[in-house]
Amino acid sequence: MKTIAIHQPNYIPWLGYFYKVYLSDVFVFLDDAQFSNKGMHNYHYIKTPQGAFRLKIPVLGAFGSSINEVTTNDALGWRERHLKTIESNYKKAKFFDLVYMDYKLWLDNSCINLAMFNEQIIRFICGKLGFKTEFVRSSSLDVISMQEKRIIEICTKLHGKIYYSGTGARAYQNEKNFEKNGITLKYIDYEPFEYPQLWNGFQKNVTIIDFLMNCGYDWDRVVTNQKK
Repeated sequence: MKTIAIHQPNYIPWLGYFYKVYLSDVFVFLDDAQFSNKGMHNYHYIKTPQGAFRLKIPVLGAFGSSINEVTTNDALGWRERHLKTIESNYKKAKFFDLVYMDYKLWLDNSCINLAMFNEQIIRFICGKLGFKTEFVRSSSLDVISMQEKRIIEICTKLHGKIYYSGTGARAYQNEKNFEKNGITLKYIDYEPFEYPQLWNGFQKNVTIIDFLMNCGYDWDRVVTNQKK
């Protein structure tokens, strides 16, 4: 049965985001969702000697706009700053040379559309991890309903029979409404796990860049640390 997962195109997301992609046959970038300063659409965290540090992309046209209508504000030199920050904090990581080269390739991309920029990075990482997932943009599906109805309509249009949801959506989703439309609702229970990191202690829920720098594109390490 075809499995579907849906999420906004976020900036270099955490491992749990990619686990959601991994489980799905089709992953939908919710690119026409409203941009939110709290949605991690333009920022994420890395680990530094002082703890978690936020890497944030300055944007234009954010208030009230869809993510795919927002552009990066390159006049502020954020790409160079992010590169320097990644280099200074991860240059001693085991896989720095490989992953930094990839990160530089992403930031050298001239794309200024935030949704497309993030999507390209996510697709690249998924390719290196060996995922076979098909990607679709919600903006291409002509769906105008909201919240739960929107999810059900997207799954129906894509002939999905299983929908993988994050646990944060429990507040507004009703399993029976999915069942009425022939869809099984399942919640993803991703378990953060410890892997080798620089500096003392373990910082969880940071960007996948941290995992890649320290462990490489070793997706088996992630899968073997999840519940069967």
